[in-house]
Amino acid sequence: MPFLTRLRRPGARTAGVAALTVALALLLAACGQDKYPESVFHPRTDFNRDVGFLFKILIYAGTAVFVFVEGILVVALIRFRHRPGQPEPKHVHGNTKLEITWTVIPLLILMVIAIPTIRTIFKTQATARSDALQVEVIGHQWWWEFRYPQYTMAGTNGRIDTVVTANELYLPIGRTVNFTLRSKDVIHSFWVPALAGKRDVVSNHTNYLWYTPDSSGENVWNGACVEYCGTSHANMRFKAFTVSEAEFSSWIAHQETMAQGAGVPSAPASAATQVVQAGFIAFPREKLPAYSVPQTPLPAGLSYDDNALAAGNAVRGDSLVTHGMCIACHSIRGEPMMVGNIGPNLTHIGSRTTIGAGLYPNDPRHLARWVKNASAMKPGIAMPTFGLGEYDPVTIKGPVKIGFTDQQIADIVAYLQSLK
Repeated sequence: MPFLTRLRRPGARTAGVAALTVALALLLAACGQDKYPESVFHPRTDFNRDVGFLFKILIYAGTAVFVFVEGILVVALIRFRHRPGQPEPKHVHGNTKLEITWTVIPLLILMVIAIPTIRTIFKTQATARSDALQVEVIGHQWWWEFRYPQYTMAGTNGRIDTVVTANELYLPIGRTVNFTLRSKDVIHSFWVPALAGKRDVVSNHTNYLWYTPDSSGENVWNGACVEYCGTSHANMRFKAFTVSEAEFSSWIAHQETMAQGAGVPSAPASAATQVVQAGFIAFPREKLPAYSVPQTPLPAGLSYDDNALAAGNAVRGDSLVTHGMCIACHSIRGEPMMVGNIGPNLTHIGSRTTIGAGLYPNDPRHLARWVKNASAMKPGIAMPTFGLGEYDPVTIKGPVKIGFTDQQIADIVAYLQSLK
């Protein structure tokens, strides 16, 4: 005891109380789910509820084992501690009852854990309902492609197209969704923490994941790739929108229409088309929660004359996009020349909330810089540098001599923003 007294320092008790207070505050904050809308512990889907129930069992069982073992340890330390003049405690060997007890207890604990674990594994790995919404998820370096194979329409040049979008996933509330997961290149991993667990996206192999967003409400959730896949792995993001069944149907109906940008001459709209245009087109940007709006800073040294945006002409931009270098990589339904499949489909890009796979807001200011030098804004991507006089950070072979001026980029931005 005198030794322990010498170890004490002034204010030690106060520091201990402060540390305990901070620990309790952190614990209470962790329990406040509303402060962490993207936590995996929200029961917004059947998948998360099943996994959350299993997690609680593991936590409770682990806590019980910890308290029991530590309790025995504390009792042993106090009861058998060394005392002056006291003989050494008697050693015990071959206590059959004790050995059976400490074998049976862990066995029972493992059974309590194993049964619900196996049941959850079989449930989450089972085949989805036959009436589930089918969504094909295709991972690219470094963006996401989402296809809805149950919804088809006449496409460009007489083809039958599937509803396809990029980096923005729309899901109807209350309807089971079955994801078919594939990769175009390396291994990725698909995850929307607020809705369900992650699943690997593997080349030459198809994985599946299904869940029902039945308690999510109309909202937007951040998704990401969580398997290292190269230079811009951390920049491979996407948005998942949970909307009502009526809004989802309206969104699908709009996605089935041809591109109708400000620079595209169009025939008088039919009554059906007018209904689609008047309905739900995309999640309202004014309702986006703060955590879903990207805050990625623009790269230093990438300049652009924002005054040019006010004079952007969508008709000129249409010609630059649909008869220029963009046709090699991108598709726009309704534009016969735009049939590329290397980059994201641009048919309704103006209605999307982000660009660069969730890295930047989809507004003229960011889009202009993206067109000018996308490689500077997102390392490693395949999109070349188009800005006249810009240096490509990948090739670094000198300034671009055949490219777009700031005014031409403004025209391109005006056209792309009009593709709602």
